[in-house]
Amino acid sequence: MAFVGIVAVDRNRAIGMGGSLPWHYSSDMKFFRAQTSGQICVMGHNTWRSLKKPLPNRLNVVLSRTGITEPHPSVLVVPDSNAVLALAPYVRDDIFIMGGARTYAAFANEITRWIVTEVPLTVEGADTFMPADFLDGFQKVESLSLEEGLVVKFYKRDS
Repeated sequence: MAFVGIVAVDRNRAIGMGGSLPWHYSSDMKFFRAQTSGQICVMGHNTWRSLKKPLPNRLNVVLSRTGITEPHPSVLVVPDSNAVLALAPYVRDDIFIMGGARTYAAFANEITRWIVTEVPLTVEGADTFMPADFLDGFQKVESLSLEEGLVVKFYKRDS
C-alpha cells in the first residue's frame, strides 16, 4: 500500500479555477480512470462537489467536517486526514490523493509516489495551484505521452 498523489497541472502548476478543472481532455480522463479504477480515491469536499456524482468502481473518500447531503454506497465521509491514515493499515491497494490543494497539502508527508499529467496550457484566471516545491524529494522514474499533447510523469520519493 502506498499513498499516490495524482494531479494534472498547467505550465504554471495551476490545478483549478472556480472550483473545477479549467480544462477537459478525454485522454486525461481515460488515463485517470485506468489508474484509479478499483482503488481508493481521497478528495476534499470541494473536489467532491465538483464531481456531481461518485467516481464509479472506486471507494470515494471525502474529507469533510460538514458531511455531504445524501449518502452513497461507494462514498465514505471522514472528518480529516487522520481518519484516512487510520484506515491505511487495513488497506492493501494504493490510496490515491486526488485533490484539491488543501488535500494534497494534508498528505504531503505521506505521498510516496506522484503521477503528474502536464497539460500544454497556461490557464488565465486559474486560482488554485500546486506549490513550486511539491516534487522536492522525488525523482522522475518514467514518462508517458498521451493524446492531445499531454505528458504524464511518474515520480517516486527519494529513499
